[in-house]
Amino acid sequence: MHNLLPGILFELNVSMEAKSHLFFSILLFNFVFLHANTLQTYIVQLHPHGKTRSSFATEFHWHISFLEQIISTEEDSSSRLIYSYHSSMEGFAAQLYESELELLQKLPDVIAIRPDRRLQVQTTYSYKFLGLNRTGEEGAWYESRFGRGTIIGVLDTGVWPESPSFNDQGMPPVPKKWRGICQEGQDFDSYNCNKKLIGARFFNKGHRVASTSISSNTIQEYLSARDSHGHGTHTSSTAGGASVQMASVLGIGAGIARGMAPGAHIAVYKVCWFNGCYSSDILAAMDFAIIDGVDVLSLSLGGFSIPLFADSIAIGSFRAVEHGISVICAAGNNGPLQNSVANEAPWIATVGASTIDRKFPAIVQLGNGQFLYGESMYPGNKFSNTVKELELVYVTGGDMVSEFCFRGSLPRAKVRGKMVVCDRGVNGRAEKGQAVKESGGAAMILANTEINLEEDTVDVHVLPATSIGFSESVSLKAYINSTSKPRARILFGGTVTGKSRAPAVAQFSGRGPSFINPSILKPDMIAPGVNIIAAWPQNLGPSGLPEDSRRVNFTVLSGTSMACPHVSGIAALIHSVHPKWTPAAVKSAIMTTADVTDNSGNAIMDGEKPAGVFAMGAGHVNPERAMNPGLIYDIKPEDYVIHLCTLGYTRSEIFTITQRNISCNELLQTNKGFSLNYPSISVIFKHGMTSNMIKRQLTNVGSPNSIYSVEVTAPEGVKVRVKPRRLVFRHINQSLSYRVWFISRKKTTVKETVSFAQGHLTWVHSQNKLPRVRSPISVIWKYK
Repeated sequence: MHNLLPGILFELNVSMEAKSHLFFSILLFNFVFLHANTLQTYIVQLHPHGKTRSSFATEFHWHISFLEQIISTEEDSSSRLIYSYHSSMEGFAAQLYESELELLQKLPDVIAIRPDRRLQVQTTYSYKFLGLNRTGEEGAWYESRFGRGTIIGVLDTGVWPESPSFNDQGMPPVPKKWRGICQEGQDFDSYNCNKKLIGARFFNKGHRVASTSISSNTIQEYLSARDSHGHGTHTSSTAGGASVQMASVLGIGAGIARGMAPGAHIAVYKVCWFNGCYSSDILAAMDFAIIDGVDVLSLSLGGFSIPLFADSIAIGSFRAVEHGISVICAAGNNGPLQNSVANEAPWIATVGASTIDRKFPAIVQLGNGQFLYGESMYPGNKFSNTVKELELVYVTGGDMVSEFCFRGSLPRAKVRGKMVVCDRGVNGRAEKGQAVKESGGAAMILANTEINLEEDTVDVHVLPATSIGFSESVSLKAYINSTSKPRARILFGGTVTGKSRAPAVAQFSGRGPSFINPSILKPDMIAPGVNIIAAWPQNLGPSGLPEDSRRVNFTVLSGTSMACPHVSGIAALIHSVHPKWTPAAVKSAIMTTADVTDNSGNAIMDGEKPAGVFAMGAGHVNPERAMNPGLIYDIKPEDYVIHLCTLGYTRSEIFTITQRNISCNELLQTNKGFSLNYPSISVIFKHGMTSNMIKRQLTNVGSPNSIYSVEVTAPEGVKVRVKPRRLVFRHINQSLSYRVWFISRKKTTVKETVSFAQGHLTWVHSQNKLPRVRSPISVIWKYK
């Protein structure tokens, strides 16, 4: 789902420099100009083998001791403690005055202090689109037993346990390794968990102290793992929801709803509330999830790009990966701008969003006979399939920015009984329809602006409505200006599948190159994230608006939030088949088998042009092929540490991220020419450089006695040499290495400061031609 701040920053057509300036201005406001007499939440990281630790009976008492040294004796120090962390990192979260920070920083064993950071949350058909609908004794579902035995941990807004997607009929017993609980709270009891939803916890201490009230919304916020927002119910069911017959949204998109891994178990960690998701709560949830025994962590949340040593998700997820847990994160909804990708740590699988070939046509017929293509999930089967011809009105001007249809901005006299045109952006799409309805409007056309281009994101509107692309918006407004009495009707076409090209990259999906680490190509992959139907709580209408009194078991959402749990479910399937694989191996299998062509056999598109590697990473997930990739690129946790050294991170910064006390000089001396064994290849030519060499190692997880030959499509302006060009694997789990030399032949212009090129390198099985183990190549030239 689009969050408000990125919506304001990125739906306006302003320069990247202006956005960067605004972003860092916000950071300065939040972190520099805080009042010294105001309590703020900080995350304090301690040395895991601290010298003062042995003086205390428990880690909790050790953590309290730091507060006792800086807080006046008249105050109970423990009242300031919010969380005590042990698994995701060693340390605690506490409320502190700015004046106390300097004292705390001087205490022994204190490694780092970070202000709490607020993040935002970012199917009846998508499993079929991904090829997971085979019957009989074949395919990924059969091979993985639908993900049985695997536990997916979801950090989000909670869960609606009564949803049919969490029914445990036919589920196996709870795995013996599970150590979690079903935490009781408001309207949530231990019996709400079962063999499908095996655990639930909620974390609100960071949110509570940062907010004047637990909820600023008219919808009830439950002080428990129960979902008040809908986002967490939707993402959890997408990852591992059970099969539900005859699922639909008011009759539209009807079919059998299933998660990607319908046989997997789900554990929910509620960390997001109406005011956002605070890093102190997220870290606490990861702390418990590691101990509880999850196999996959799914985080459909994020924000802006920040250094890894300041990123609680990056720090917590490193510890999770050390414990063998795959961490899957959303790439963020700040596209289509360059450098907008979030969650870029190399040990995280970063997922962008794509479209599927399911449409919900809602055609606008203008009074002059012209037709404009649009989409909508209104009105459902119980309504007429046509809105009668109405007068069109597009209200502009004034201080209320009426073209965006804010509540109170539409004069009733101008819109009553009419079809109102609303520009997309700034406020919520469904909220615009509510504003039209409250002002007496009879129908709405939601018009994309230039930033959204032809993106068709549907909503379950509260009145007859359709959403049209930018080119249609231009035609619509030209027609309105051409006549004194413009009129139109909407023709609803229900659900159409298999008739359109897909996948394509979603316009909102976060794009690379990574702002903090361009040496790793991000996002890693794309997965379905546009118009995804999944479970929905019964306390909300399908639009998510408080005024919506309709009730459904399923609704439609779009965002990289929806793409992330698709990959989390696929990771669960792979884990069920290959339980001993590392998180890096699981990610490699998904990346190297990804598709780069759509269902028409042509290149995946990004708007009007073929998608590049910074939009789609390795490509679109293909779960059937990912089960048996043939070869994998494996990475050990210590390899990530060496990688951080190559990036120039300091010893203290690396310790903050990994809790490993190392010497980069020694590591780089013993690992000369080190390249992180990543499934994608990123090459950076800095000013004056003309050549670059990388190493990779492949491990055979397919058949013994397999021979692979290399195929290379060189990036433009680059010569590529690979040695050796054949890899002969005699045994399963045998590893072989190769090197790639990149020689720049690009001629630069005076005005260029940076330029890009892309290609790919593929190892092909010499006998069967399958599997094909493909790595995308990104090349960046930096001239200054």
